[in-house]
Amino acid sequence: MSPFQLTRTLPVDATDAALRADVLSGLNRQPKTLPPKWFYDAHGSDLFEEITRLPEYYPTRAEREILVARAAQIAEASGARTLIELGSGSSEKTRHLLDALPGLHTYVPVDVSESALRGAADVLLAERPGLSVHALIADFTHVLRLPDTPGPRLVAFLGGTIGNLLPEEREQFLHSVRELLSPGDSLLIGTDLVKDEATLVAAYDDAAGVTAAFNKNVLSVMNRELGADFPPGDFDHVAVWDPDTEWIEMRLRARRALTVKIPEVDLVVTFAAGEEMRTEVSAKFREERVRSELADAGLRLDHWWTDAAGRFALSLATAF
Repeated sequence: MSPFQLTRTLPVDATDAALRADVLSGLNRQPKTLPPKWFYDAHGSDLFEEITRLPEYYPTRAEREILVARAAQIAEASGARTLIELGSGSSEKTRHLLDALPGLHTYVPVDVSESALRGAADVLLAERPGLSVHALIADFTHVLRLPDTPGPRLVAFLGGTIGNLLPEEREQFLHSVRELLSPGDSLLIGTDLVKDEATLVAAYDDAAGVTAAFNKNVLSVMNRELGADFPPGDFDHVAVWDPDTEWIEMRLRARRALTVKIPEVDLVVTFAAGEEMRTEVSAKFREERVRSELADAGLRLDHWWTDAAGRFALSLATAF
């Protein structure tokens, strides 16, 4: 059997259809919203990689610190023979887990991007010729069909991405993950933690303006894919902390009154001067909330690790 298999569970036109549906739904409501996944075309992915290297953006470094320090403990506690990574991208951080799992049989990266999956697999298999990789082109926010691989299974959801889901979406997601697991299987999840407002806002509004360009990239995506005529220069990047919901909101604020045409979905959208469109929610967590949400989904929080500065956490939970 080939060490690399690729299974597409996402229809070829699914991304286009999802973009159209999200634009029609989100821009016809008040306040206007778009989900953050539309930042990530090739240019947006490059911008995000740049963000992870900025001095203000601590989550990537903090999570990597925990992975390096705790990978052996994660491996011992999970005993995983199959590692499933949701939203795997380049699989860069996963290498710390792969190196720590001597009994690993199969790595299952899950991503919507075929090119990202193939590129990551090429690198991993060159470094680890004994590894079996079964990649899935799939959207982890929908029901997944996993390949038949040996247990115990460890599902990894890193990067604090769970914070981009609204509470009801998070509840649905955690229940769907639990359905993938047998009793004794594990979930490893990364969560950014509640901290002072200045640190949080700076992480999403850096001095160099890279996050601003990343935020505005969603306008370029709609212009290219849907024939829209958004003028990116007429929108400002905004990042605000909401202490009631304990999340950061990224928004785009119209500098002047605008009328935007989006021909591919037969939509005309008006913006008042100063009107804001929400483009991302990034929830921050406390240990008690993580424990409670996992328990509600049938998962027991067994291990909670943070970086030395207490900025970010990795949680290892077991299905019961």
